[in-house]
Amino acid sequence: MSNRHIQFIAIGGAIGAGLFIGSGSSIEGAGPAVLLTYALCGVFIFFMARALGELTLIEPAQDAFASYAERHIGPVAGFVTGWSYWANWILVGAAEITACGVLMRFWFPDLPQWMPSLLALLAIYAANMRAVRLFGEIEFWLSLIKIVTIVALIGLGLALLFLPGFPKLAGASVGNLFDHGGFFPKGVAGMISILPIALFAFGGVEVIALTAREARDPVRSIPRAINGVVLRILIFYIGTMFVAMSIAPWTSYSGAQSPFVSVFSQAGIGAAASIVNFVVLTAVLSSCNTGLFATGRMLAGIANRGEAPAMLGVINARGLPGRAITASALCLLLAVLLNWLVPDRAFGILMAATAYLLLGVWTVILIAHYRMRRGRSADARSPFPMPFFPVSNGIALAAILLTALLMASDAANLIVTVIAAGWYGALAAVALLLRRRAGAAAHG
Repeated sequence: MSNRHIQFIAIGGAIGAGLFIGSGSSIEGAGPAVLLTYALCGVFIFFMARALGELTLIEPAQDAFASYAERHIGPVAGFVTGWSYWANWILVGAAEITACGVLMRFWFPDLPQWMPSLLALLAIYAANMRAVRLFGEIEFWLSLIKIVTIVALIGLGLALLFLPGFPKLAGASVGNLFDHGGFFPKGVAGMISILPIALFAFGGVEVIALTAREARDPVRSIPRAINGVVLRILIFYIGTMFVAMSIAPWTSYSGAQSPFVSVFSQAGIGAAASIVNFVVLTAVLSSCNTGLFATGRMLAGIANRGEAPAMLGVINARGLPGRAITASALCLLLAVLLNWLVPDRAFGILMAATAYLLLGVWTVILIAHYRMRRGRSADARSPFPMPFFPVSNGIALAAILLTALLMASDAANLIVTVIAAGWYGALAAVALLLRRRAGAAAHG
């Protein structure tokens, strides 16, 4: 894959339903303070991404995070990380597939929600089972559509607010950020309540590491992708919500409607809802496409370490982990089942469940990077050194710990917190059991 493909895969994985659908809920939950929440999340995500970039260029590995965890922390950490990241992308992919079903009902209200979800999964699976270059090309064009739309929304909004000659909308003003309960109308509690949505938004940046082995020039393309993608995501998310909350008070938004529809409609674009719905559809397809790419490679890496059936690690004639991709796609059928059983709640359930998995993987990346750097000689050169090491690692880890504690203290997250604790505990127990059995077999 070329630098162009890798740049857009990184953006494609991170910009999906979280921006186009979840941003309405974010604004409703925190008010204008949503801008600060996303900015703070962006800072520690940047440090995590830089740590991962240095690890990736020094120690490229098929399953990236799991190998780094096993090498620098221990085999139990590797086992837990590999399966957790795989499960994270299964849940993200399931959420995006669910969104496809919801979006298609905009045009076809009587269509069963599970049907377009299934068709989307089949199309994404077909794309991932072709040559990796074709996957990269599809992802490039899907990502380009949503980037053009985001830039158009931000540009149109700024023009309506500031440029002479553009029609001035009644009530549109930057003052809307402060005039309706202040900048922090919901207080710290509101900022805490949207943390899962904000984390869901940034999830996908780390997929850059999984492209390293298939990149044409990783030493050049990986640093460019990492340095660029976090900044672009911050601009896209913060820019979109800044424009939306300036054009209309934050109190006019809710999770029931995308801010994109509201802004384009107020600008007098009659077909705004249909246009935005189409773009959102390409966005979630793009994100899910990236997710299946990630899960296939992660599962193959887990298998190659002996922690999943060996058949899943087989590389086919096209150079793809075909069996691992197929197994991951079959697991995504869970989303189709959820859309059949609980169509109204499926998206919310899946989005909330990913936050703790992401926090765990990001924590492992930062610790593994710290130990890798401490284990190298002081005069060893790095192709992509972490800025402000080791202070930056500490800042990012502290932010992750604080985020986890704040989420756990929110009663609305109680069920997800218990499930996450059970997940990590069960994986650790299985890893220890497998190690004991392996040790007993070796001595037997």
